[in-house]
Amino acid sequence: MDSDNYTVDLIRQDIVKYHLQVNALIQDIQQCSGPLEVLDELNAEGRTKIAVLKSSIERLASIAETESNEKKKTELLLAVDSYKEQLNTSLAVFRKANVVSACVIDKLARENLFSMPEERQNALRKRHGKQSLTNASSQVTDKLLSISRHLAETTQRSADTLDTLLTSSDKVGGTKDELEHQQQAIAQSGKLLGKYGRREVTDKALLVLAFAFFLACVFYILQKRLF
Repeated sequence: MDSDNYTVDLIRQDIVKYHLQVNALIQDIQQCSGPLEVLDELNAEGRTKIAVLKSSIERLASIAETESNEKKKTELLLAVDSYKEQLNTSLAVFRKANVVSACVIDKLARENLFSMPEERQNALRKRHGKQSLTNASSQVTDKLLSISRHLAETTQRSADTLDTLLTSSDKVGGTKDELEHQQQAIAQSGKLLGKYGRREVTDKALLVLAFAFFLACVFYILQKRLF
């Protein structure tokens, strides 16, 4: 029981600590005036801290669900709800701070650009234009490479399909030959059975005639002896 209480205390301490770290990062984001790379780093660090904070709250909620003491369970669940509300509030402030800081940085960049001499503005525009062309060219190249890979994969699949069809065709041809052989064997067997059937009928007819002849001979002999 003491170990459980110790674990709960540690988790609650972690939650408070991560809440403070997230709030500190939000203040840094609100005070960030550029460049965008610094804002992106603060944003990534904030998302990491928020994820860890959310995980700690979920751990505490899991422990609260398995608590056998109803009083402690109720207290823990209330604490979890409070932590979740604080997390939702921090998330909303975090998102708003990112948006505001991004707008401020963009505004400052525009003001710096317009405050420059015209020649430097033109040079920057040309540089940005070249950069845009380079990015566009890179995107086109990536698309062409992607299309080329796709065509290569399609060609390979077609080749595999053709091999499968050829193998299937060979199997079908072999099966056809085997069926033809079986058909010929069945036809020959039918002819032999027909021949044997006709011979059996002939044999039966001969037996009947021979038996009739035998009866006639017996009748003739008996007639000669009796009369």
